[in-house]
Amino acid sequence: MTAITYRHADVDGFKVFYREAGQPGAPKLLLLHGFPSASHMFRDLIPELADRFHIVAPDLPGFGQSDMPGRDRFAYTFDNIAKVIGRFTEVIGFERFAVYVFDYGAPTGFRLALEHPERITALISQNGNAYEEGLSEGWNPIRAYWQDPSQANREALRALLTDETTVWQYTHGVPNPTSVSPDGYSLDAFYLSRPGAHEIQLDLFGDYKSNVALYPAFQQYFRIHQPPLLAVWGRHDPFFLPAGAEAFKRDLPNAVVRMFDTGHFALETHAAQIGAAIVDFLTR
Repeated sequence: MTAITYRHADVDGFKVFYREAGQPGAPKLLLLHGFPSASHMFRDLIPELADRFHIVAPDLPGFGQSDMPGRDRFAYTFDNIAKVIGRFTEVIGFERFAVYVFDYGAPTGFRLALEHPERITALISQNGNAYEEGLSEGWNPIRAYWQDPSQANREALRALLTDETTVWQYTHGVPNPTSVSPDGYSLDAFYLSRPGAHEIQLDLFGDYKSNVALYPAFQQYFRIHQPPLLAVWGRHDPFFLPAGAEAFKRDLPNAVVRMFDTGHFALETHAAQIGAAIVDFLTR
C-alpha cells in the first residue's frame, strides 16, 4: 500500500510527471513542491502518509521530469502553471482533495482553491506564504526586479540560481547541517543546469509579484470558505517568516500552526514529525 509508482499524465499535450501512492479509494492528498525542487522533495513524506491517503505529487511545468517547453512555446507564469496543474487533477480523477503547498506550490495550490473552492477539503501549508508579513528581506533583490524589470536587475538574480545558493537554501537554519542529505540539492542543481532552465526561473522570479497581488484574494477565500488549515513551518526559513504562518489565524481562527526547528526545506529534517502532524490533522 505504501509503494510509490512513477507516472506521466498527458494534460492536453503537456506531459506531467507525478509520484503516486496509496489506495484510490482513500482520502486524496495533492502535494505541490517549490523552487528549485520537484516532487522528489516528498520522497520521505509519502511513506509516512501512504497507508492512509491516496497521494499524488506532480512536478510543476518546467520542473523535474515534467515537460520544459521553450519560453517561445509556453509562458512561464504562475497563472499558466496553475492551469496545467488544475487540468492535471481533472485528468487523473482528483475531484476532491486536500492539498499540501510549499513555496511555489502555495500560489499554485491557492489558485486552484480560488478557481474551485468546492474541490478543496483541507490545506496544509509548509512554508507556503499568503501574507505580506511572511516575506523576509531576502526578497528585496526580487522586489527590485518587480519594480524595475531591467536587464541589470534580472542579471542580479542569477546569483540565486547557483549550486552554492541551492545548497544554502537546504542547509540555512538547520541546527545540524550534516543531517541534510545531499541527494535533494544535488538533483535540484542538475535540473537547474539544463539548457534554458535559468531563463525560465528568472521569468518566474519576475512573475512572483502576481502572487503577492493575489494575497488579498487568497485571504478572502480563507475568510469566506474557512477551509481547515494546518501550517507546518521551518521557523528559520530565510524567505518565509514565521509571521506568515501565524497570519493564517487572522482569517482562519481554527488554523493549526506548528513550528519546527529547521529551515526552508523542512521535510529534509522533519518528514516524520510533519507526517505525524498531517495524519493527526486530516484524520480529526
